Amino acid sequence: MTRDDALALLKSHVSNRNLIKHMLAVEAVMASLAEKFGENEEEWRLAGLLHDIDYDKTATDPEAHSIVGAEILEREGLPEHVIYAVKVHNHHHGLPRKTILDKALYAVDPLTGLIVAAALIHPDKKLSSIDADFVLNRYKERSFARGADRDAIASCESFGMSLEEFVGVGLSAMQQIAGELGL
Repeated sequence: MTRDDALALLKSHVSNRNLIKHMLAVEAVMASLAEKFGENEEEWRLAGLLHDIDYDKTATDPEAHSIVGAEILEREGLPEHVIYAVKVHNHHHGLPRKTILDKALYAVDPLTGLIVAAALIHPDKKLSSIDADFVLNRYKERSFARGADRDAIASCESFGMSLEEFVGVGLSAMQQIAGELGL
């Protein structure tokens, strides 16, 4: 599946513009991580871009979220390991995250939300105005961006990255697509 095909598929299932921006952010960070680890960038991009493809249908049913998405991706013929990564990014299923792809997607998902929230509290609301230290300081404030699961973000250590390095890679990747994200 090409990126254009994936984007068309995404837009056929997701109507919320902010959710689409979130998925673009996850895609960008996943691509940077794939490059860093010498992994298949195209597959990592697809996992990031499509990980919440079912969210319009499952937003009120966390037990179904990512299962429905995995079914959509299976019908589209995506590789099984990409489908599995999408399925296990939702902790509600209790499925093991086995590969670096699984672990990275799980950690990147909430990281992008934390970075966006950090940018939005800056006076100019721009990613270019914040740095990794700014994000890390917000990370330490448990009342800030409560939806950004700190344990999931910190799980970056399970694939060999320090929190500081992970936040830096994530922020840099998102800064590169700031225009698309409106930040």
